[in-house]
Amino acid sequence: MNDKEIVDLYWMRSEQAIQETERKYGKYCRIIAFNILGSTEDSEECVNDTWLAAWNAMPDKRPERLNPFLAKITRNFALSKIVRQNAKKRGGGEVDLALDELDDCIPSGYSLEKELEDRELAQAIDHFIRTLSEEEAFAFIARYYFLATEREIAEKRGYTRSKVSMMLKRSRDKLKKHLLQEGLCEIQNV
Repeated sequence: MNDKEIVDLYWMRSEQAIQETERKYGKYCRIIAFNILGSTEDSEECVNDTWLAAWNAMPDKRPERLNPFLAKITRNFALSKIVRQNAKKRGGGEVDLALDELDDCIPSGYSLEKELEDRELAQAIDHFIRTLSEEEAFAFIARYYFLATEREIAEKRGYTRSKVSMMLKRSRDKLKKHLLQEGLCEIQNV
């Protein structure tokens, strides 16, 4: 069943929509949640919350593609769960490590409450990702959006872990330079 047909089921308020979403995107969303939470049980709970959120969102929204729509919901639930549990070492510390790696690139004093700054920063990062090669963009998105480990990225692409690590370091350096040029980052040890 394609995404349009599944969305139509949501709009008709058919319970089959959840079944079809689970069949097509269940594994995908569980991987996202597990990469963040490091727990099968928590990931399952997060995915169930995603289906409910999708069900509730569909009367207002009609996404053309379900995978990014569901990925965003799943990711937000998983990150919220991490914050609620205040679990620093969940997922082998990969969430904290991935976010720490970006600390030097994100403007100091950045606040999520500042929606305009948030949008400007998101647009700048989106523009930056479009300047990367396909392999750099894949690694960057896998690491910093899906929170995959360097090892997982290396295995998926057939690279060594050190190649992935170096690629990500170079991408972070490029991102910092890009954000400096856009005026979205203070000068700190460039």
